[in-house]
Amino acid sequence: MKHLLSNEASTESHETALMNDASFAELPLSSAMLGNLDRLGYATMTPIQAASLPITLAGSDLIAQAKTGSGKTAAFAIPLLAKIDSTRFDVQALVLCPTRELAEQVTHELRRLARAEDNIKILTLAGGVMMRGQRASLEHGAHIVVGTPGRIMDLLDRGNLELGAVNTLVLDEADRMLDMGFHHDITYVAKRVPTHRQTLLFSATYPEGIAKLAEQFMRRPKRITVEARHDDRKIRQLFFEVQDSDRLMAVATLLNHYRPTSTLAFCNTKARCNDLVEQLSRAGFSAQALHGELEQRDRDQVLVQFANRSCSVLVATDVAARGLDIAHLEAVINVDVTPEPELHVHRIGRTGRADNEGLTLSLASGKEMGRVNRLEDEQGRPVKWADLATLTPASDRPLVPPMATIQIQVERKEKIRAGDVLGALTGAGGIAGDKVGKITIGAFSTYVAVQRDVAKAALKHLGAAKIKGKTVRVRLL
Repeated sequence: MKHLLSNEASTESHETALMNDASFAELPLSSAMLGNLDRLGYATMTPIQAASLPITLAGSDLIAQAKTGSGKTAAFAIPLLAKIDSTRFDVQALVLCPTRELAEQVTHELRRLARAEDNIKILTLAGGVMMRGQRASLEHGAHIVVGTPGRIMDLLDRGNLELGAVNTLVLDEADRMLDMGFHHDITYVAKRVPTHRQTLLFSATYPEGIAKLAEQFMRRPKRITVEARHDDRKIRQLFFEVQDSDRLMAVATLLNHYRPTSTLAFCNTKARCNDLVEQLSRAGFSAQALHGELEQRDRDQVLVQFANRSCSVLVATDVAARGLDIAHLEAVINVDVTPEPELHVHRIGRTGRADNEGLTLSLASGKEMGRVNRLEDEQGRPVKWADLATLTPASDRPLVPPMATIQIQVERKEKIRAGDVLGALTGAGGIAGDKVGKITIGAFSTYVAVQRDVAKAALKHLGAAKIKGKTVRVRLL
């Protein structure tokens, strides 16, 4: 596995070779910490730990790209704990997480790793539970706080939480926090932490918002990743010959066979987009069109539903899809072959990002074979053909998106925050935080994605709750 290390202060980047069996004993850790790691079964470092710990223990800010399950909690917990002064009963480290469930997991692991030190007190401060108990716990002091941005922000505003002694700020699953609409909350909290601190940012992906966060409040961060950079070798490409009259039904055949959760289907014209969405909708698929004739309000709503996985298929022209960066896009379908080989490369590059495998399925009629030949010349290799007639439905159940979107009639100008929405959903016996997806605060409405199996319960709960002290109108899109 490759590990990429770069210093954000320069354009230079290089690969570093790391041993697969790197030992924690090679690090400048206390004998008590090394003994505890051994008792916990931490035999050797995972790739993200081996890449990040020498940097973080030296005091540098870090942006680390690492997926869940890679050992990233220990990667930030070990340097964090190394700086805790247990005799000083102030909050010295703050870890921000997107959900209460993740915050609780991080707290659990921190407590295990903190056994090497005496009397390290760690508090979880997250939404979905009564604030009264958390305020009481803070009165007794803590060394480390793990929490969600909205609840941390609320406790800061109430004067219950003081962050003036924090020397380490950790943003865990930063990309998901941004997806959930916490950019403002993160920025607000970061400004309440001393500027002369160490900031560690961990993220599974590296969207544009991460770079913006780093520019705002990180000091010459170094960036590492243990995932290979995007290349088309991770993308499985298949071409299918079709009659032009069968093209739209062929898209349904591909979807039923491969069953991707999230598909971007490219058409060369707006008319083809509309015809395909109509055909797919009649066949029971959740599909929406994106083209230049949409009003901005409608375009925003379509993009929100696709980005939060409430819509299975986004059918778009190349112009309309320009600038889109959809995380975890499982498949691209080229309904038409593009006349420009460069556009084809751009289309297929939307899938297979980070450490994910990608799938690209292209339909071509006899009159498009000249375009296919140009693609082969551009790629320097022949395309792989498959027979559409051999494909069968992988399931007799309809392809249903995993999430559903609730629209809340609250506009951005009303100063609503993602934490307000999350708190209303999860508070007082509501929906579990891990059932809540992306929260988008738009110019005209606010949208929240929830897992489809709790959509009706979430709608009912949100309709009865109050946001910023007001009852709000909600509807399921």
